[in-house]
Amino acid sequence: MLTTLQTTYTDTRAADLAWALGRDRLPALAVLNLQLQDAKVELRLLGASHQVLLEEGEVRCSETVACMPGSRTPLPLGVAKRVGDWEYEFAARVETLSRGSFAGRAQELLALVADHPNGLAGTFPGDPHAFTAMLAQRHEGQVRWRTWHAYPQEGQLVATRTRVGVRMGAPV
Repeated sequence: MLTTLQTTYTDTRAADLAWALGRDRLPALAVLNLQLQDAKVELRLLGASHQVLLEEGEVRCSETVACMPGSRTPLPLGVAKRVGDWEYEFAARVETLSRGSFAGRAQELLALVADHPNGLAGTFPGDPHAFTAMLAQRHEGQVRWRTWHAYPQEGQLVATRTRVGVRMGAPV
């Protein structure tokens, strides 16, 4: 699903992004609710990037990657944590692209996510290449999602990957 977000572009630099696990639900500009087998996944586009809420059985997980005033946790390259009997793994990378490469990559990602039943993307007014996009799936007992945050004025694309699933050796 592709939408135009009716807000100003607030997180205008990749360096302003922060990561948080376990935050409460934040106000969203667009939401996609998914049922991936027994897992309820809520993809949320915020005015300041994204939030994913996951619920399966007794396990609840909330990931926020956004411009969060007062946050002391910058965007990490990688995180591994235990959430109940589940393992949570997060990875992020920042790509810097030329103007032409950036525009092509932005169009490619928006097309991928817009046409996917488990995808949500929002463009910001003023620049068609300023966007946040999210894609979720269930694979081999794990819930996974990828996100992309585009900063055309810097030529930067922030890509994240998250995986949440049962710990090896944990009772199912």
